[in-house]
Amino acid sequence: MLVIVALWEGYKLLGPDDGVVIAGTRVLPRTTDLAMPHIWDMIVRLAEPVTRAPDSPPLWGVIALGALTTLGIAAAGWLLGLVVGVGLALVMQRWRLAEWGLLPWIVLSQTVPLIAFAPLVKSWGSQLSRGGVDWQDWMSVALIASYLAFFPIAVGALKGLQSPDRIHVELFHTYAAGYWGELWSLRLPAAVPYLLPALRLGAANAVIGAVVAEVSTGLQGGIGRLLVQFAGQASGDPAKAWGPIFGAVALGLVAAGSVALLGVTLKNFRRGEAL
Repeated sequence: MLVIVALWEGYKLLGPDDGVVIAGTRVLPRTTDLAMPHIWDMIVRLAEPVTRAPDSPPLWGVIALGALTTLGIAAAGWLLGLVVGVGLALVMQRWRLAEWGLLPWIVLSQTVPLIAFAPLVKSWGSQLSRGGVDWQDWMSVALIASYLAFFPIAVGALKGLQSPDRIHVELFHTYAAGYWGELWSLRLPAAVPYLLPALRLGAANAVIGAVVAEVSTGLQGGIGRLLVQFAGQASGDPAKAWGPIFGAVALGLVAAGSVALLGVTLKNFRRGEAL
């Protein structure tokens, strides 16, 4: 982070006001205060009110509230992605034919443009109603977050479930442990070193999916909506537009760090990460 700050301020100090232009194409941004505010101006702006209204809350408070809203939605999406990803991994590990049939489609699913996909999910969800419970907009955002989260979890869990050595698998067959005994005592513990990095990546993907989905669906209250709202005010208040960006970065760090804390409880199964 210090290196990024040094590069930012160094380029702002030494770079041309109109940016670096090569063959008529600007490859580096302008260094004016409107395009590149000073880092300290961005930090100071976080402590100032959002608007000039007398009762306006500080900018950091609004961003923190939006980040918590997005974090809750992303967590719901991550949990759904965890269930779907591990479920698919179990099916693919159990039957090789399922792996051949499902894995290419799982990979292909990540090529769908999320910005175009999000409004469709919202439209489909708005037509659902079961047991008097209507589909809420945040559910569409959580579903899109799970769409990005399940992919690394499924691939990582599958790799982990397939990681035990043949000699260990044959030993369990010799003891007639059965599928569930082999899964619980051998394959799941062996999958932990592969699954934890996949869970961290899935958490980061869930945050990205939630932010993009909030922008695409217009959901109010989240960090994604603040990004769009404050970006529209950048011409008059450039430092304010960077506040939600800091919030989104902190949100991703919190999501990945929470999964890292989960890994502490499973440290006895993480020997493979040291190899």
